[in-house]
Parts: sequence; C-alpha cells; structure tokens
Amino acid sequence: MKLGELKIFSGTSNRPLADEICKFIGVPLGEATVTAFPDGETFVKINENIRGQDVFIIQSTCPPANHHLMELLIMIDAARRASAQRITAVLPFYGYARQDRKDQPRVPITAKLIANLLTAAGANRVLTMDLHAQQIQGFFDIPVDHLYASPVFFGYLRNFQGSKNVVVSPDLGGVKMAAAYADTLQSGLGFIAKRRTSATTVEAISMVGEVDGAEVLLVDDMTETAGTLTSAARLCKEHGAVRVRAAVSHAILNEMAYQRLEEGALDELITTNTVPLKTKGFPIKVLSVAELLGEAIVRINRNESVTSLFRIKGF
Repeated sequence: MKLGELKIFSGTSNRPLADEICKFIGVPLGEATVTAFPDGETFVKINENIRGQDVFIIQSTCPPANHHLMELLIMIDAARRASAQRITAVLPFYGYARQDRKDQPRVPITAKLIANLLTAAGANRVLTMDLHAQQIQGFFDIPVDHLYASPVFFGYLRNFQGSKNVVVSPDLGGVKMAAAYADTLQSGLGFIAKRRTSATTVEAISMVGEVDGAEVLLVDDMTETAGTLTSAARLCKEHGAVRVRAAVSHAILNEMAYQRLEEGALDELITTNTVPLKTKGFPIKVLSVAELLGEAIVRINRNESVTSLFRIKGF
C-alpha cells in the first residue's frame, strides 16, 4: 500500500519536542487548534486537509496525565473523521504503564485499558519509547514500535568511561536493563533490594556488587519522586562509591523529587526530553530523543525497518 504524505501534529503536552522532531525531518508541524472550553472539556480542530494522508500525533501522557491522554484520544478521533489514511499515536512517554498487572484484588490493569482506548479512538499504530513493562506491547492488537533511549544515553556516557565503573539497578526489576548497560559499557554490575514504605518513600535495604572506589551509574526507566534513586545513591556512597550518576529515560519530577535531588546524594541526573523538564538547583543533563523519534517516523512512513535504530554507535 502506498502511503499518503507525511503529516505531523502535536498536542499540548510536549510541543518543544514535536517542533524539534519536525525540524529534524524537515516538515512543518501540522496546524491544529487544541484548546479547552470553560468547563475544561478539550476542543480539537485540524486546520488543514489530511484526507488520505499518513498522520502522526505526538503526545506524551505526562502530568496532568488524564488531560493529556484525553487530548490525544480526541485528536486521534478528529484525524479519523477527517479521513486520514493511517494514524500513528506517538507517545514518547506512555502513562499508566506501572499499572500493567493485577497485584492486588479488585484493581484494574490500566495499561491495557489505555491500549484499548487508543485503538478504539482510531489509532492504527503506536510509536513509543522505554515502556515501564515490555509486555505492554502485547496489550495492543495493532503494531507497536518500541524504541529505547539507550543509544542516546551511550553517546553521552562514553565521555565518562574510566578505570572502574559499575552499573547498578536501583531495584530488582531493572537488573536486565542494567546488565545490558554494563555489557555495552564494559562495566561491573550490581543491584539494590529496596522496600517501599509508602507511595512516595523508598528504603534501600541491601546491595549486591562491589562499588568501593567506583563511579556508579544507576539506570531506570522513569522517576517521579526520586525516592528510589536518591536512596540507592546514598547506599552506594555508604559502600564507598566515588560518584553516583543516574540515567533515567523519563524524569517526571515533582517538587518532592527536586527537594530530594538537591540534598546531594546523587551527583548528576541524565535524562531525555520525552517529557518537559525544569532544570533548577541540581545538575540535570537533558538529552534529546528528537532525532531517534524523527528517524522512526520517517521509516514508518516509508514502510522501512526501524531495527537499526537500536544499534549503538561507537561501541
């Protein structure tokens, strides 16, 4: 099937990233009105002809998550009713991904619900990055292209390859990701067992791995309150780590997170621009994923493989 002309639209969650993606691809950002009625209801109008076109809608479901999710669903419905040939929902950050299973009685699997809503609204394809749980791809009955921020991180981290580096997972669930980083960076590997005492408080209780005299890199897919990261960084330094950095794909930082970061347990936070971020009072390095997402969009439009985007240059 020959696809129509590439058209890119953006919601209000992360307009700077959408502009950067369009600049990389060399196409203008599509004209759309995305506003709200006085009662808070979202209104969308696509202000150009997209009949028969290949439409990509960029929207991270970052806070306020419910508002941005609803905005995305309405934009997809508007594009479907405007006779777009194919609609790809581009979610640099996929919200509700932590609710991916029933771990208590009578709770929802909200990550699956979001997949159903996107499909019901009219999305034909999903492009996303660093899902909290890999199995979320299986919640969809439409194609999902899942990218990783690791190639972007490695381009920056090659500047810090020293004589003794250790990659540490701040919890047991991230050991596989940490092992992949350690293998690529040719570093040692460790992990930390943690205990969550409340929704916002985490206690690092024990550590496996040798970090004495080492530069430590904590790796995780997302952080919100920075409780896990700062607790892990503190434990690493208690075990003799010289410096502790953290590489996190999605930094959805609230005020509590900034307060914890400023306390100094963590020396640097490396993250991406999948969500808007304020860099205040603490060394935060924000790396752009615009080229990675932009190249994926171009390849999807051309029906080409995106596999080579997982390759890491210079390693």
